[in-house]
Amino acid sequence: MRVAVCQLNSRADRSANLAAARELLKQAVATGADLAVLPEYTDYLGPAAGAPDPEPLDGPYATAFAELAREHRMWVAAGSFRELGPDPGHSYNTCPVFDRTGALAAAYRKIHRYDVQIPGRVSFRESATVAAGETVVTVDVAGVRVGLSICYDLRFPELYRRLASDGAQLLLVPAAFMLHTGRDHWSVLLRARAIENQCYVAAAAQFGDHEPGRTCYGRSCLIDPWGTVLAQAPDQAGVTVADLDLDRLARIRAELPSLANRRLPD
Repeated sequence: MRVAVCQLNSRADRSANLAAARELLKQAVATGADLAVLPEYTDYLGPAAGAPDPEPLDGPYATAFAELAREHRMWVAAGSFRELGPDPGHSYNTCPVFDRTGALAAAYRKIHRYDVQIPGRVSFRESATVAAGETVVTVDVAGVRVGLSICYDLRFPELYRRLASDGAQLLLVPAAFMLHTGRDHWSVLLRARAIENQCYVAAAAQFGDHEPGRTCYGRSCLIDPWGTVLAQAPDQAGVTVADLDLDRLARIRAELPSLANRRLPD
């Protein structure tokens, strides 16, 4: 399988953001990618007051990417968007996955919400407007079992161990990881999730400045089950591609069977 991670600098102009995402999917098709992954909140990263209204899973956002998946005959993990939530004050942060025909193959609602307070650096409370998902999701993508996650989920290894236990061979991480934490933690955490679960990891990130006063780290990348970074994006919008070698994955799991050897104490 060839996987493309698409790096964006989404801002407050939703139309421009979606146009940029469409262009990156065209580039992904040109590389021969079987699966393209977009970042968290592909359609909008700007002031809260201007955020698009939450939509259902069959709303304009999902419909647009379903049509692109069908047009390009490519699997598309459409980053994430604001899905209608359980009440008027909360949406879900949802990653939909479309197959080559444009059918919705899976949808994952972000479980862990980004509630942090780093004095002078970051103050954010995602739980004020986003409801927590409750379901761990894997999906079969062209014969590869794929585990879904979004951004802040990356800090919770138990989610990824559950995905691995459910058969995941590839872990997707669409993200808008902050610069302050990303420069020290992003690569370390991604490589750890790959190594400990003996899975490939495809992380598609937002990069650069966003309104209001927010900067994302970027460095979208693909990592193999040994923790080797196969490809990493530079600090610009674009597509980064790598091939998944499933024979190598099987060999690593056979030679170093840590998943099979694990034991839980009473």
